[in-house]
Amino acid sequence: MGAWSSFKLYMLVRFLESHWFTYVTQMSHIPMAVDNEQHRGWFQQQLATSANVEPGLFNDWFTGHLNFQIEHHLFPTMPRHNLHKAAPLVQSLCRRHNIEYVCNPLLTQFANILRQLEKSGDIYYNAYWQTD
Repeated sequence: MGAWSSFKLYMLVRFLESHWFTYVTQMSHIPMAVDNEQHRGWFQQQLATSANVEPGLFNDWFTGHLNFQIEHHLFPTMPRHNLHKAAPLVQSLCRRHNIEYVCNPLLTQFANILRQLEKSGDIYYNAYWQTD
């Protein structure tokens, strides 16, 4: 393989990887309440600003175990393949203190990204392009 072919392959892989990375990271954050400070405690803030994607063989593989985004935020140094072990403990704590624990199917999270982007687009359009 020549230098030009290697470069094209590298760029193709980077293109695909960047889209994957964006989907994996943003589907757990964009639809959540990441707006102004709500004077929440640290734990509540982590739960309000991140969501999990339902675990499963494909979802675990596709997200690199970052479908446990809540646990990733609570325990950032925990190896990703162990995050699923902390999830039942976090869920139990949330139930005990009546804190919402968000976990949705993969396609629902993708749809949430699109809804939030549409909402953001409407805000931008109304602020800069809407004329009265």
